Amino acid sequence: MSGAIDQKLKDLGITIPDAPTPAANYVPYVVTGNQVFISGQVPVGPDGLEFQGKVPTQVSEEDAVKAARLCAINIISQVKAACGGDLDRVVRCVKLGGFVNGEPDFGNHPGVINGASDLLVEVFGDKGRHARFAVGAGNLPFNVAVEIDAVFEIA
Repeated sequence: MSGAIDQKLKDLGITIPDAPTPAANYVPYVVTGNQVFISGQVPVGPDGLEFQGKVPTQVSEEDAVKAARLCAINIISQVKAACGGDLDRVVRCVKLGGFVNGEPDFGNHPGVINGASDLLVEVFGDKGRHARFAVGAGNLPFNVAVEIDAVFEIA
């Protein structure tokens, strides 16, 4: 049975993959009470890791925004798994934490992480509006351009 959020995703032409498995000794999400804490998601697409390298010298700022959007798609896949497949249980996205694998002089971390923030608002409407941070990192796992974690409230 398809819910309102699944229909919204379909209307946007977005396919949510099965939730990616962790790359190390941790769980992809933890549900406690009415909150879901999503572990950091990297830009894994259908063919594996995408968007590897430093922003903006190895990965353009435009591609880094696409990487953040792909991280958000993986975040949605994890929250969908945490909700037993029913994204209509999402009350709101509470917070995103965004890390950008940027060169020392790169400063538009918020612009990059907007790729994820914008997608969550597209998909969930006002329920997708969230608090967040966006910071630069000296490096990230697997040399990816972006990693993002999230906290959701669910019904």
